[in-house]
Amino acid sequence: MRKPAIVTIAFPFCMAALTLFAWAQKTAGKQQASSSAAGSKSPGMASQDAQATPFIIGPEDILDISVWKEPNLSRAVPVRPDGKISLPLLNDIQAAGQTPMQLAALITERLKKYVTDPQVTVTVSAINSQKVYMVGEVNRPGPIPLLPGMTVLQAISCAGGLTQFARPNRAYVLRNEGGKSVHYPLNYQNLLRGDMRGNIVLKSGDTIVVP
Repeated sequence: MRKPAIVTIAFPFCMAALTLFAWAQKTAGKQQASSSAAGSKSPGMASQDAQATPFIIGPEDILDISVWKEPNLSRAVPVRPDGKISLPLLNDIQAAGQTPMQLAALITERLKKYVTDPQVTVTVSAINSQKVYMVGEVNRPGPIPLLPGMTVLQAISCAGGLTQFARPNRAYVLRNEGGKSVHYPLNYQNLLRGDMRGNIVLKSGDTIVVP
């Protein structure tokens, strides 16, 4: 006899959260960049610290670079796989690994050779670099965008929950730490019962495996 399906109905909320986060990140990027122009923790429960972590630009993100009163220098640019962006006058600039505030400061400094008192704003208009991966018996396997402070339970929700063939007590999170693969056991049924001890905060690149 087949096991009953284990599903989640929060997917519409997840999509709404992704939209809200994109708007919030765009606003935060503007605030960070405007200000600039003028060690890892062990897994645990979601916290305000995770949400307060500055956003780090990565490959595939889309950036809006605005130089005040210089429309020819302002444009939307993608971050290439090598982590760089290309801008008029400046050619290639390393963007990946920096916050919007740091990148705005770098562009400002380099533009001083060509523009009097440049004022630069860097806005992250599309976040494509931060992802986690769902593998196995979930309804929508594959990569999903990583929201700040996203937990295992939230990620499974965004993947549409587990299929009826899943073995929820044998799931785990696979993470690369210091070049080594580390497994964090995950008991999905316990999470549904309210036991949040395994509901760790995810990091970009994590893989949730559901046999």
